[in-house]
Amino acid sequence: MTVSNEIEIGRGKRGRRAYTFDDIAVVPSRRTRTPDDVSVTWQIDAYQVDIPVVAAPMDSVMSPETAIELGRLGGIGVLDLEGLWTRYENPEPLLEEIATIPAGDATRRMQELYSEPVVPELIHERIRQIRAAGVTVAGALSPQRTQEHWRTVVEAGVDLFVIRGTTVSAEHVSSEAEPLNLKRFIYELDVPVIVGGAATYTAALHLMRTGAAGVLVGFGGGAANTTRASLGIHAPMATAVADVAAARRDYLDESGGRYVHVIADGSVGRSGDLVKAIACGADAVMLGAALARATEAPGRGWHWGSEAHHPDLPRGERVRVGTVGTLREILHGPGGRADGTLNMIGALRKAMATTGFSDAKEFQRVEVVVSPYSPR
Repeated sequence: MTVSNEIEIGRGKRGRRAYTFDDIAVVPSRRTRTPDDVSVTWQIDAYQVDIPVVAAPMDSVMSPETAIELGRLGGIGVLDLEGLWTRYENPEPLLEEIATIPAGDATRRMQELYSEPVVPELIHERIRQIRAAGVTVAGALSPQRTQEHWRTVVEAGVDLFVIRGTTVSAEHVSSEAEPLNLKRFIYELDVPVIVGGAATYTAALHLMRTGAAGVLVGFGGGAANTTRASLGIHAPMATAVADVAAARRDYLDESGGRYVHVIADGSVGRSGDLVKAIACGADAVMLGAALARATEAPGRGWHWGSEAHHPDLPRGERVRVGTVGTLREILHGPGGRADGTLNMIGALRKAMATTGFSDAKEFQRVEVVVSPYSPR
């Protein structure tokens, strides 16, 4: 018997019920393990990664220095190649200013700061700095700027190229300019590409068919994003990740064995969210606010994304996330708080061990239940 999860909103409109990470919980099984026996490693293309964590390309999260530190801690730091670090030789005074702007003036002032042009030489310099540290080098451009700067990025020597927007489709239509042809672009590129966001089965399947190595899952779910309030668009993440994981499964069959990685990007602010993202089918998570709480974070306890300084229609804002510990403490502990902001990888290991799974890929099969509650 087929059970529908559609709800009648009114006589002329029905909607599918969707779930956030807060709505679900993982369930223990008959077996438990010792946390030290659990593997949380992840491999994308040729790159073996110790932990399934990718840092969001946001100026409040990643500088060249924090990208290097995250790489040394086992993850992948992605630098925003349209951010302050590629517009200004020394953005530190500007980051300090953003942290002290009165709330009512923040959006307007950030629009001014981000109106400066991107400098190709600075793209080279920032990538060179990260590469010299011996960690995996990842940089991000928006779909709108990819055609303008991709050659500079590749020549500078990135290992992973990230094309990240609020939403990215394989079939963008424009009457004003020729859109980026993702399939041709990825085919001609010599480096693996991670692209997104996508929030539905169909959109993700089309992105997978472009040849992308990974798909970012999310739309307007981040802590600094106001897309739901400004555009009325939102994708509850538990359902979005599960839908895109289904697209990955079907594309694996369709392509004869090509595996595309699913990376949850949004609403992963605490360790329990990380656990549930992988339980729903993600291979890794992209962390923004969670890492913006680090003492080393460029945002100095504040967090914002590119949507916050859009020149015409801001769909985000600068938000106060505070500081809870170092990057190492946030990822690996020790934890001195019980709110899921510290030792996120330790929590993932514990959850996997408690439910009896030995690695993250296996953990994607864990049982989950719909169990809504009001988080603290």
